[in-house]
Amino acid sequence: MSTNAPLRRSRRNRMIAGVVGGMADYFGLDPSLLRIVYVLVSIFSAAFPGILVYIIMWILVPEEA
Repeated sequence: MSTNAPLRRSRRNRMIAGVVGGMADYFGLDPSLLRIVYVLVSIFSAAFPGILVYIIMWILVPEEA
């Protein structure tokens, strides 16, 4: 995990708003793999409302400069 840079939405690795791309940059993971995992967890878990969490993060996490 990167301790120097804060969590930001990605401008480079974005499909919709850059939320998952920013999380991938922050944790040092592959953006495509993290997108697949995020979608699968959202589909197969009733306790994780993926679309709602994505929209909230879209609003709260600032975009990288």
